[in-house]
Amino acid sequence: QVQLVESGGGLVQAGGSLRLSCAASGRTFSSYVMGWFRQAPGKEREFVAGINWNGISTYYADSVKGRFTISRDNAKNTVYLQMNSLKPEDTAAYYCAAGSRATYYYDKTYDYWGQGTQVTVSS
Repeated sequence: QVQLVESGGGLVQAGGSLRLSCAASGRTFSSYVMGWFRQAPGKEREFVAGINWNGISTYYADSVKGRFTISRDNAKNTVYLQMNSLKPEDTAAYYCAAGSRATYYYDKTYDYWGQGTQVTVSS
């Protein structure tokens, strides 16, 4: 069993930055694909970013490409999402996910999920 805990969300003005963290339990962290998803009120959950086991391969949604950066530190069992140039449209609950055989952008291929952290971007 893997437990994921997100942190770093909050209120920020448009154009500002936030860094989200996702701390994972267990020794198997380094072998998992990790992803970030988000869900705004009244909308379906959408893919944001994904990263493979060694951090070499990354994949981003077109809406965040060039603004967000996903990274991982396997020694610390932690994955990060650096969010720059934030827009009001980025407002959502952000969720960290882990999967042993996950495809980056398919939420149903992930095995474990965190509780979420709220990101609110004001105009």
